[in-house]
Amino acid sequence: MSEDGRQGLTLIAFIGSVFSPYYAWDPARDPFDHCALNVVLYGRPGRFCMTERGHASLSRDADHIRIGPSAMEWDGTCLTIRIDEVGAPIPRRVRGTVRLHPPGFTAGPFTLDAAGEHRWWPMAPSCPVEVSLDAPGLAWRGTAYFDTNHGDTALEEAFASWTWCRADMPDGAAILYDVRRRDGSGQNLSLRFDRTGARRDIRPPLAAPLPPTGLWRIPRETRSDDGHARVLTTFEDTPFYARSLLASTLGGEPVQAVHESLCLARFRNPIVRLMLPFRMPRRASSP
Repeated sequence: MSEDGRQGLTLIAFIGSVFSPYYAWDPARDPFDHCALNVVLYGRPGRFCMTERGHASLSRDADHIRIGPSAMEWDGTCLTIRIDEVGAPIPRRVRGTVRLHPPGFTAGPFTLDAAGEHRWWPMAPSCPVEVSLDAPGLAWRGTAYFDTNHGDTALEEAFASWTWCRADMPDGAAILYDVRRRDGSGQNLSLRFDRTGARRDIRPPLAAPLPPTGLWRIPRETRSDDGHARVLTTFEDTPFYARSLLASTLGGEPVQAVHESLCLARFRNPIVRLMLPFRMPRRASSP
């Protein structure tokens, strides 16, 4: 999010695009043939890009990954993302550079399922970011969150739903992650980190109900000190996923938190998957 709260940006690099209908329909299930850089701009002007690409469009080594015309590079102190993507179904370009400066990293990943097949590592929960885009013309600074996920099975095989949120704190960030597994069990993670990545104690917040989204009625809930929270803005309202900005209290501090709700029972619906290619085109052979 930008310092003034008027702009937001999400970037996700996928090897094995977990929400891709093409990946789900591919009998070979080769993750390297289903790669994408998802770019979403919130505020004005808004953009959504998620073009899936095949083997020929991917290259990577220990400190670099390229997916089609876009790339990420780590130089030891800065993660530089060079974006060159086109949205769908409206073909609007997003081109520019994002630089992330993690002040430190957290220790190791968390396991989200009982079998240990899905791992999540909130590597740098709070770090400065610089955004400079030529298309559309935008430049701002703010605070960012940097994580990675790795799974050995499809998300919908392990999980029924989850809610997640991340809030900047005066000395770092708080993250709340509530997972509901398909076997009926769950996991609640209430985490707080300082800016260097060191973990701090946090009192487990109380459950706080939220209204469902307006269009697709995606269920939403979160946690807070007093069991109360409110939705400031709904960024994404899709048939199976919602991203929102919340206001609540955590660790005795008033916060604004980026929040997501994922309903994998909805995602499993074949009708929902047939809708996805309109926003997620595929280029199998062209780099």
